[in-house]
Amino acid sequence: MADHVEIHGVRLYLSSADPSKSEWIGQNEVLRQLLACWLTVDDLDLPLAPRLTGPPGIGKTTLAMAAAQTRKQDLYVYQCTSDTRPEDLLVTPVLAESGTIQYHASPLVTAMITGSVCVLDEGNRMNEKSWASLAPLLDHRRYVESIVAGITIPANHDFRCVVTMNEDESTFEVPDYILSRLQPTLVLEHPSRDDERAILEYHLPFANAEMLNLTVEFLQQAHELKLDFSTRDGINVIRYALKRLAADPEHPLSLDHAWAESVIACLGDDALDLQTLASRRQQSLGGNIMPLGLGDFFFSGDDPLHPDADNYDDDPSNDDPGSDDPGSDDEPQP
Repeated sequence: MADHVEIHGVRLYLSSADPSKSEWIGQNEVLRQLLACWLTVDDLDLPLAPRLTGPPGIGKTTLAMAAAQTRKQDLYVYQCTSDTRPEDLLVTPVLAESGTIQYHASPLVTAMITGSVCVLDEGNRMNEKSWASLAPLLDHRRYVESIVAGITIPANHDFRCVVTMNEDESTFEVPDYILSRLQPTLVLEHPSRDDERAILEYHLPFANAEMLNLTVEFLQQAHELKLDFSTRDGINVIRYALKRLAADPEHPLSLDHAWAESVIACLGDDALDLQTLASRRQQSLGGNIMPLGLGDFFFSGDDPLHPDADNYDDDPSNDDPGSDDPGSDDEPQP
């Protein structure tokens, strides 16, 4: 492939395709759904730009890679961040050694020009200004406008796009006018026990069966308890445990001890007790704990000065003890 193209008299230097190869294991239905989104059923039809959602480390980017391989198209991945600018997404001016300005096409624009697949990874980490620059690309117009280069860049007929989105708190709200263009939503779940074992074996063919079994059982229990430990976490746990075992062959650790140490190192001190961790997470999300108000930071719950306390005079327990006697009055009774 040429390293540059000319568009309206402007030379654009192209990015390199992602060389990664990956096999998709399990959840074949969602792979079929993604491939269906990219089909065109008529000469007037257009492909869809779906969004893939799910927790981090579940394989959203891998799914997009597998779909590109199935279609035998080059793959380009753009990693979205909170400080991504429109020119980062499209065309970036670079000062060459000769002192002239060169224009470099982003992975997204390179995929548009070459008719390839682009993954906008973790798209909901990107701000609205950057999303706005993609609005015409994601509807029937299928082009972008580079203010920096002063050109309009149309997308090749074979260009396909997918956006991955993580479900966590460190993300932006994607504008509705963009969400209406990123349809449909394809949801990835945690893999089944057999699929998770197969994924670990694929990435770690050198791991022994006992280490794989320990990790699969751990991950499956975490999934059932709605904890956010992913298959990627399991891969890292096994890798570190194996390295610890191999690091000092003269004083080897037991396999169980190395695995437990790796879980703590990779996932935290309380990761080995999943039940307790799940209970704490539930409480931190609201569980049975009453929400705190501003007054709770300055007054105890039983302090009559607490702004949320019941009116002292309205509390029957604070009435005069004699008030329960229907004959009580200011005057003494005969």
